[in-house]
Amino acid sequence: MSTIAAIATPNAAGGIGIVRLSGEDAVEIAAKCFYPFSGRDVGAMKGYTAAYGAVRDGETELDDGVLLVYLAPRSYTGENVAEICCHGGLYVLQQTLRLVLKLGAVPAGPGEFTQRAFLNGKMDLSQAEGVMNVISAQGDSALRAARSALRGDVSKKVEAIASTLVAAAAALAAWTDYPDDDVPAVENAALGDAIKGAADRLRGLIRDYDNGKAVTRGVKTAICGKPNVGKSTLMNLLSGCKRSIVTPISGTTRDVVEETVRLGDLTLRLMDTAGIRDTDDPVERLGVALAREKLEEAELVLCVFDGSCPFDEADEAMLEAVKGRRCLAVVNKADLPLVFDLEKIRAAVPDAVVLSANDPDALAVLQAAAEKLLGVGGLDFNQELLATERQRACCETALEALEDALSALDTGLTVDAVSVDIDCAVDALLTLTGKKASDEIVSEVFRSFCVGK
Repeated sequence: MSTIAAIATPNAAGGIGIVRLSGEDAVEIAAKCFYPFSGRDVGAMKGYTAAYGAVRDGETELDDGVLLVYLAPRSYTGENVAEICCHGGLYVLQQTLRLVLKLGAVPAGPGEFTQRAFLNGKMDLSQAEGVMNVISAQGDSALRAARSALRGDVSKKVEAIASTLVAAAAALAAWTDYPDDDVPAVENAALGDAIKGAADRLRGLIRDYDNGKAVTRGVKTAICGKPNVGKSTLMNLLSGCKRSIVTPISGTTRDVVEETVRLGDLTLRLMDTAGIRDTDDPVERLGVALAREKLEEAELVLCVFDGSCPFDEADEAMLEAVKGRRCLAVVNKADLPLVFDLEKIRAAVPDAVVLSANDPDALAVLQAAAEKLLGVGGLDFNQELLATERQRACCETALEALEDALSALDTGLTVDAVSVDIDCAVDALLTLTGKKASDEIVSEVFRSFCVGK
């Protein structure tokens, strides 16, 4: 394979920048442009050693810095790796990268360093996805979940489930393929218990991923309600700044205002929508149509009501619009006399809070209610949590196959049908860890990585 190179630090000025090389010729290329002040031979450097020196393009000195050398297989990628650490100015980093490319390296693609680590057996596919989650983590719980994936906790649990299914499939195959031999018969009850146990563990992984997504990946959250109930004030409270225009005039918000905010450990991708109502204003009507569209996309709805006004037909329409959705009713304007009928709200939306969006203390109330509704309160983010939608889809596929296997057992179909379903489940789980993932799946995983990682 060719030797790849990329800037491994962010595309911004900083104290230190790193140009990373990986491949058989990584140290040799570094030796052509890095000259230790001690006079030592870069090509003779041992792994896990460093040298201080100058980066030179011929007679032109670009910068001084430190060269780190890691030799295969004891490196991140499993290949020879050289890292030139110089001052973190964008220009000097770009010049250093151009220099190593001129000397024989080729530009690294997105995630290619980690992809090589996967291909060289340094990590599996689920651990590789944990790498990006560590980089993108925006809170302590998200970081702990990402570190758990990077340690291989998800892989170990998935592989344990797969091993149980492989053992069941092997017992079935031995029993059916060698009927004349002294092979113990496979009892339907025992086989069903094994499949049910695997299915239950998969359901747990899927449930915990869905519940924990508000922390690990963020959830699309729509703020909706009729005009002038305080949606934009709530948006500004959550954003910590005046993100939306607030006036006493109904219909001020015409478009969808979007912002990603932190609420404790939760990450909410907020959408402040136009007030939903019938209107003759053509511009506002477009805003209302867009609000309804965003409401359909949302994974969490903050439905805002005006606690200082009586419950009316427009409020009834809002309750109808959020029926069947994961919704938190926010009865706003608690700083004014409360005349709203809370019982009508709680009958339709059990999760409801009363607050004033003008009061900063309302954030704690919202956080507690949202954590309860999203089911993150009891999650242990140090334990195995699926890291991506891809992993969730693999678990869903495996679960569907196991449910088909249980159905085949219950209806008395042949053991061949059961075996096929078990094999499908195992394939899906091995795709999750990367042991049976196609080249297309592997490429798709690393396509979302940043260059340099």
